[in-house]
Amino acid sequence: MSNNEIPSLQKDGRSILSNQRNISSIMTDLKLLFKANVLTANVLPVFAGFWLALHFSNASFSANLDVFLLTIFGSTMVIAGALALNNWYDVDIDTVMDRTKNRPTVTGNFSLKQVLTIGISLTGVGFILLLFTTSEAAIYAFIGWFTYCFPYTMWSKRKYTFNTVIGSVSGAVTPMIGWTAIAPGFQRVPMILFLILFIFQMPHTFAIAVKKYKEYKAAGVAMLPVVRGLSVTKRQMVIYIACLFPLPFFLATLGTTFIVIATLLNVGWLIVSISGFFTKDDLKWAHVNFLYSVNYITIMFLTMIIVTL
Repeated sequence: MSNNEIPSLQKDGRSILSNQRNISSIMTDLKLLFKANVLTANVLPVFAGFWLALHFSNASFSANLDVFLLTIFGSTMVIAGALALNNWYDVDIDTVMDRTKNRPTVTGNFSLKQVLTIGISLTGVGFILLLFTTSEAAIYAFIGWFTYCFPYTMWSKRKYTFNTVIGSVSGAVTPMIGWTAIAPGFQRVPMILFLILFIFQMPHTFAIAVKKYKEYKAAGVAMLPVVRGLSVTKRQMVIYIACLFPLPFFLATLGTTFIVIATLLNVGWLIVSISGFFTKDDLKWAHVNFLYSVNYITIMFLTMIIVTL
């Protein structure tokens, strides 16, 4: 190898490393833009709803594989589109909060025009895919998307503490999307799935709001602990968690194993929540509550799937 070839190889090596860093940076930005953890958490209930609809309809998964793919890809795109639009609209408060300051809308890695285009495009493609399943699935997806983008993001989030209630609706329709791709939605099981997710999101979001109290206050977001204080927030968390207790019993057709696991999860979360009245470290307590809530809903929906295999 000649000496002239060595600088060329070094340049090529630097170019490859630079390209790898660029790809890694883009992937990181996309994860932040689409709130990867939130997106994944919303897709699981879609799958659970779809799976349970097959189970209770005595339908075959393999015979409905095309519907499944349309449902998962379609709902994922609609949810991702809503999350992108949320980032586009919230860029001013995201700049203030530490937990959101690395989003590409804040860093400028993606322009606001690009994010708006991405959000609208994904939403449109997602709805088209869902329309190839059933119109009811597309309607529930629209309800979730519209509620999240307009009444929640653009109206109530900065003004009213009930923004959490509105935001919970958008997350709670996800199993309805999956279920109605196979069967009509006005049945007990999908409605209970909706209620579980709706009620769960209240204490889950309150835990996040307590953890990030200073950031929400600095950004002027009307979260309950910021406006009403920690004692009110803790009481409401206990009330919402207590409301989860009867719901598994309406899913008795899933079997005793599910009811026992769901009840134990509810008891555990209630104990963790009540301990907040006696703690000296509210931030640590809120973090434990947050971790419990994430594992709670994951285990709950995975158990529904496992007991019906």
